Amino acid sequence: MTSTDTRTEAEDSGPSGYAAARLRLLQEGARSGPPRRAALAELTDDWLTGLFSAGAEGMRGVSLVAVGGYGRGELSPRSDLDLLLLHDGGDSGGVAALADRIWYPVWDLGLALDHSVRTPAEARKTAAEDLKVQLGLLDARHLAGDLGLTAGLRTAILADWRNQAPKRLPELQELCAERAERQGELQYLLEPDLKEARGGLRDATALRAVAASWLADAPREGLSEARRRLLDVRDALHLATGRATDRLALQEQDQVAAELGLLDADTLLRQVYEAARVVSYASDVTWREVGRVLRSRAVRPRLRAMLGGGSKPAAERSPLAEGVVEMDGEVVLARAARPERDPVLPLRAAAAAAQAGLPLSLHAVRRMAAAARPLPSPWPAEAREQLVTLLGSGRPTVEVWEALEAEGLITRLLPDWERVRCRPQRNAVHIWTVDRHLIETAVRASELARRVGRPDLLLVAALLHDIGKGWPGDHSVAGEIIARDVATRIGFDRADVAVLATLVRHHLLLIDTATRRDLEDPATVRSVAEAVGSQGTLELLHALTESDALATGPAAWSTWRGSLVADLVKRVAAVLAGDAPEEPEAVAPTAEQERLAIEAFRTGGPVLALRAQTEPVDPETEAVPDDPEPLGVELLIAVPDQPGVLPAVAGVLAMHRLTVRTAELRALDLPDEVAGSVLLLNWRVAAEYGSLPQATRLRADLVRALDGSLDIAGRLAERDAAYPRRRGTVAPPARVTVAPAASRHATVIEVRAHDAPGLLHRIGRALEKAHVRVRSMHVSTLGANAVDAFYVTGTQGTPLPAEEAVSVARALEEALRE
Repeated sequence: MTSTDTRTEAEDSGPSGYAAARLRLLQEGARSGPPRRAALAELTDDWLTGLFSAGAEGMRGVSLVAVGGYGRGELSPRSDLDLLLLHDGGDSGGVAALADRIWYPVWDLGLALDHSVRTPAEARKTAAEDLKVQLGLLDARHLAGDLGLTAGLRTAILADWRNQAPKRLPELQELCAERAERQGELQYLLEPDLKEARGGLRDATALRAVAASWLADAPREGLSEARRRLLDVRDALHLATGRATDRLALQEQDQVAAELGLLDADTLLRQVYEAARVVSYASDVTWREVGRVLRSRAVRPRLRAMLGGGSKPAAERSPLAEGVVEMDGEVVLARAARPERDPVLPLRAAAAAAQAGLPLSLHAVRRMAAAARPLPSPWPAEAREQLVTLLGSGRPTVEVWEALEAEGLITRLLPDWERVRCRPQRNAVHIWTVDRHLIETAVRASELARRVGRPDLLLVAALLHDIGKGWPGDHSVAGEIIARDVATRIGFDRADVAVLATLVRHHLLLIDTATRRDLEDPATVRSVAEAVGSQGTLELLHALTESDALATGPAAWSTWRGSLVADLVKRVAAVLAGDAPEEPEAVAPTAEQERLAIEAFRTGGPVLALRAQTEPVDPETEAVPDDPEPLGVELLIAVPDQPGVLPAVAGVLAMHRLTVRTAELRALDLPDEVAGSVLLLNWRVAAEYGSLPQATRLRADLVRALDGSLDIAGRLAERDAAYPRRRGTVAPPARVTVAPAASRHATVIEVRAHDAPGLLHRIGRALEKAHVRVRSMHVSTLGANAVDAFYVTGTQGTPLPAEEAVSVARALEEALRE
């Protein structure tokens, strides 16, 4: 059926005919995107025109006007109908009856309607008071009735908007900024709002309003395509959910991707991010130009008065670098610059802009993108130095990098960047896409440049450490290969290339080892030393580890994690200096531990103590922090030696919503006069939220857990059932492995699982069932993922035989999947 046939059916059959024709149009698989939106708007125009004509017979001085998105002819499947019934004020009773003849059929079909009835004067007055109303009227489109009335309003609204632009545009910019603060940036969100987030459809509409003011214009290249892509995704979202929603939730992304014919949800998100990035960059450039024009207008009268009404003075140009100058608050190319003869110019201009904390002019970037010659391979020394300068400029690097990337200069300089550009990271810990995370890491690394002897290697390693995420397999392994190639092309010598490759290959080594391995075990320290190889590389890796974690998100770094990494680095540095780590000796119990152990033996039950810990004193300055950061609470528990202690303690802590950060369990032989054995547990815990429970309550529940009168598993299950489950991605199953050669004193079993209340309790029960003893454990939780390492031995206190270790790991994995 053609669009003409569809419109005729809608006109002939009234509301029911329109509904049928609308449904048929939305179900047509061959028509989507702009053609379908235009056809839906045309179909709706014809239906509403019919309603208006039937009700306005004989009436004059009245018209029906589409505004907002409908005025632009952009109707998504579940879009509101934004309508204005415009009248000259002559027949108020007739106008009210006409409004009912139009509004009620729309409501009867269940369509959302945003409507108003106004005279032109009332419409202009409302627009002057309400910016959102004025923005909607800028897209006013005549549907039916008195064309002259509609045209007069459009002319008046546009004139008002242009006359009031110096006042209204700053108001619009503030509105956009407030919305961005509430909704976040579309190009980085895992569940973005396609309309309200920064870089979304609202911002695209705001750019149209700026252009209508004639005060400034947005960069047009790619903007229409970006807006079309966001509208296409919203259409597919409406069809997939059957709701008028702009939130691209996780559970709908696969269906929306399929609706658009895309490979998967990641491909969908990447396209959304690319579109949002175009809109965001266009917004930045446009609002900067608006500010420049408004400042110029404010200054011009005073200058004319000072110059006696003479001609406009030329803008001052301040040199920044060879071929690069500052003019009017932006970095532009000098008049003598020749990008077609100077392949280093883009990097030189970018480095100068970042160092000066100024934006790169859009015209300058586009001129360089159009004319600049490619750099030779390897790069000349100046190009490499300018790249390092750009990366080391701190926060201004981000805006300058985005300007280069918007015009394709980054992928021209670094072709491997294309695979990580706009690549989503489906991990709650990460708050950025892969490419933005790499730049954020460089920003963080620039703050640590004084800690290392080779800040250039630190900055380049920060830029490349996750470059392998665009390839299948372990991103560290793939990244090492790419880093070697990129570093060679940039012009580093063989020794520096090897260091950069090592940094990329092992950028997770320190944080993983510090949080998941026993640092008292010499085998742990030796393995890190062998991987790192030198003091200089260790120094760089330490700074890279901190930069990477700080750039990841709040959950990835803390004073506690930093102290663990620093402890590991200190031990590895000693090995690299030639001091072999000594075999650990049995640590004598402290006076407090011995007191608790004796009391536990005499009472026959658990005894515990809670002690808050804060940031340690600086060993070099002996200074105490002004506002010490709490690292958690040390929980010391002494229990007469008996089975089931680990799952009991872990379960009670889970019941009280305490997160375990580190844990150590060992048997303590009491003095001869006591003649007994007590299990000593030294754990560091933190409250998930709220205050810590009282020690007496913890002890009471632990007593009940040990004697079997407290059903921990049941209590945890009840609590879990009390909270409604949210739909979302299904967590992958737990994975349990045996770490080869990780320790000479115990078998290390590593558990990677979805973090959930009672996870350690379930693991403890499974290990008890396997008849192994836990010597210590190291807990690491990042977002929804837990990676825990357990140092276990057999009943005789020795490492497990290889086959038995594998069997225990398989049993534990099965238990966690139940």
